[in-house]
Amino acid sequence: MAGGPPIETASLSKTYDKTVDALVDLDLRVDAGEVFGYLGPNGAGKSTTIRLLLGLIRPTGGTATSFGVDTWRRPVEAHRRVGYLPGDLRLSDKLTGEEQLESLARLRGGVDDRLRSELCERLGVVLDRPIRQLSKGNRQKLGIVQAFMHRPDLVVLDEPTTGLDPLLQNEVRTLIRETARDGRSVFLSSHSLDEVQHVADRVGIIRSGRLTDVDSVERLRERSLRHVTITFGEPVDAAAFAGVDGVRVVNADHAVLRLTAPEPAMDALVKAAAAHRVVDFVSQPADLEEIFLELYREPDDGR
Repeated sequence: MAGGPPIETASLSKTYDKTVDALVDLDLRVDAGEVFGYLGPNGAGKSTTIRLLLGLIRPTGGTATSFGVDTWRRPVEAHRRVGYLPGDLRLSDKLTGEEQLESLARLRGGVDDRLRSELCERLGVVLDRPIRQLSKGNRQKLGIVQAFMHRPDLVVLDEPTTGLDPLLQNEVRTLIRETARDGRSVFLSSHSLDEVQHVADRVGIIRSGRLTDVDSVERLRERSLRHVTITFGEPVDAAAFAGVDGVRVVNADHAVLRLTAPEPAMDALVKAAAAHRVVDFVSQPADLEEIFLELYREPDDGR
């Protein structure tokens, strides 16, 4: 069986209509046993990257290999060791969930029936109803099962927890980490930093078709912002909080203070707030676009 890392790209690029650079010179490596988070807002190039990694579209330049196999030139061989959950999952509305999984198992071959049953039970998959009657969440569960049921060496997931309730989201995260502990790899594409940071070892951030950063989750979390709203029992002087390193006062309205703060500053911020009578304290992660603006606030280079 071919060797090499589960994913490796060299100057991988895709241009549409000779003018739209969807992906530019992507150099990326994902190792065995690693969960790699691939983050970016909608339209950043995540789906194009996945299609190139799977050999579904021809690269304009560069190469993508999976376990040493060129995914465009030898896609059938590359796909044998890969499981895939697309972001736009399409299933046959006329089949029941069980019939759909059975059909995909026959096409795939090498599916462990016991593992498939365990996954269905674990996720609470609805098997006995036509897919046209299923909710988005129940369809998504079928998609997750088909991606994992043949125990692939690499699983490529595009927004896997879409439509799932919080308990099932947590179960999927557990499944992803179990896959990595088994020495297999997961490439997790998402626009949600909160989703990725729970399971990924490393994170790559893509913006406008370019990979802008690759870092560990711990380091990215340290650089991430949070929105904080503090309600006090009486008006406070906002200047006392502006002095906390990294904290920015967004709005001060009598007894309500709204700020942004990097995670390392949260302890100091809480201690500063504790010097006053606190009625309410709410902290939420900034969305990905805000984190991009903060982490990569650079002048436009014209590219």
